[in-house]
Amino acid sequence: MDRLLIRLSVALAALGILVSVYMTIFKLTDNETMCLGNGGCSVVNTSIYSELYGIPVAAVGVGGYAIILTLLLMAERSRFLQSNGVMLVFGVALTGFLFTLYLIYVELVLIKALCPFCVGSQVVMTLLFLVSLLRLTREPSL
Repeated sequence: MDRLLIRLSVALAALGILVSVYMTIFKLTDNETMCLGNGGCSVVNTSIYSELYGIPVAAVGVGGYAIILTLLLMAERSRFLQSNGVMLVFGVALTGFLFTLYLIYVELVLIKALCPFCVGSQVVMTLLFLVSLLRLTREPSL
């Protein structure tokens, strides 16, 4: 079962990277044709909440997903990660999930617009968090 959860986590992290890279490109290029759906991408990406200290929020997502993916892929190769990787992945996923909750609040309450790609990334991060929580609860050494 743990192998299945690891593979699921790897797939989700890779999907999260793809969505976040797409949104980073959209943010940096302002290419309106990349915005699908109701136009919410444009509203969200031009808001004051679309950057943290000048860094696009989507690029922060790329970094978070990349850290999770790296931890998952390196777990077999590192003694430290063999014993601590599940907790580290959980910690990063928890941080990403809490940030996701903040972003959902920003979209729904402050901006009043939904970006389909942002929602997709939010779903992916939520699933990653849930899978990491499941792995943590099944970890025999904890």
